[in-house]
Amino acid sequence: MDQTKHTEQHTLVALVEDKPGVLNKVASMFRRRGFNIASLAVGNSEQPGLSRMTFAVNGDEYTVGQVVKQLDKLIDVIEVADITSERIVTRELALLKVKTTPMNRGEIIQTVNLFRANIIDVGSESMVIEITGEEDKINALHNLLSAFGIIEMLRTGLVAMVRGQANGMANGHDGQVNGQS
Repeated sequence: MDQTKHTEQHTLVALVEDKPGVLNKVASMFRRRGFNIASLAVGNSEQPGLSRMTFAVNGDEYTVGQVVKQLDKLIDVIEVADITSERIVTRELALLKVKTTPMNRGEIIQTVNLFRANIIDVGSESMVIEITGEEDKINALHNLLSAFGIIEMLRTGLVAMVRGQANGMANGHDGQVNGQS
């Protein structure tokens, strides 16, 4: 087997306590280790008092494994897992503001419809488009709309979930926070 360091994008999920300062502690751990977060999304989980973080990070298997171990040591982190090799569903949301003219508006609308995206705002010289999907789909729409002129773009970052009954966590967290019911 090849023992060289192979850098690839990894998808990590963490279940963390939903309280002030947790995101800062997690980000500080990444900073101290000199590790870049390519994408980060945080939101409420299905369990009251807990949030779920999804990270996209680039690195080799060993380095990402070390990051997972360091995250797991943080007191506010209940559980963390690298779900890269699992069967997962990933999505990202993007908003793109595109320059429009009366001449190109129809072509932009056709392009948006091909991608099953939504036009959520129309102005006299611009249009705001919302697209949800995998990174490649969003990149492809961005590339096509670039010809018209992208005024502004915002991407949420990747969210990911393991397919099927599994929740992506090694221990299948049972709703207890630090041993409490």
